[in-house]
Amino acid sequence: MKWSLATLLDGLHRDVQQRLEISRQAFGHPVAKGDASEEAWLKMLQEYLPKRYQAETAHVVDSNGEFSDQIDIVVFDRQYSPFIFNYQKQLIVPAESVYAVFEAKQSINAEQIEYAQKKIASVRRLHRTSLPIPHAGGVYPAKPLIPILGGLLTFESDWNPPLGQSLISALEKSPAEEALNLGCVAAHGHFQLVGETSTHIVTAGERPATAFLFNLISMLQFSGTVPMIDIKAYAKWLAH
Repeated sequence: MKWSLATLLDGLHRDVQQRLEISRQAFGHPVAKGDASEEAWLKMLQEYLPKRYQAETAHVVDSNGEFSDQIDIVVFDRQYSPFIFNYQKQLIVPAESVYAVFEAKQSINAEQIEYAQKKIASVRRLHRTSLPIPHAGGVYPAKPLIPILGGLLTFESDWNPPLGQSLISALEKSPAEEALNLGCVAAHGHFQLVGETSTHIVTAGERPATAFLFNLISMLQFSGTVPMIDIKAYAKWLAH
């Protein structure tokens, strides 16, 4: 049997796209469609992200007792996170453990972009602790906080053309706290924020779901590791 990397990557994209297409066609209720779409993206990330990362639907909490909105997909550290709450089937992740957050919707438009931006900002504004790291020769200073990536994942676009100026304008009219770093419209293409600028690069075609996955993994590699969480900052709530 002769292997083909191009065929493997194409199969990965087709798998995600087919799941999203089926959810769009088979489910009549908008909530059911949304849940199926979210599940398709979660399954891809759970299968293909390195095992140090975990992807789940969750709320995010900080040591001040503040909570984010519920986020469709939270990518968080599982190797160094000291605790994850699972309360009545609701997952709650400490803010320090979060690498990235995404909203998953059926179709992209200005309203959904603004909605995703607000949800992502509800995570980024949370307080995060960072402790100095002891080692054999002394103590390393506290690790700087890593930027939390944010994005939007959809199957279709409500715009014509689907990845034109309307998309760019909607992406780039937000403050930094709400910026979408990357995203995917599985039927058409993917987008990515360039460095520290407010400029997005939009790429049509090229197996969008697979390209998005590779972009995310690359960005996570450059993010490094989450900071050492101050457990005592959370423990103070035991006295309440």
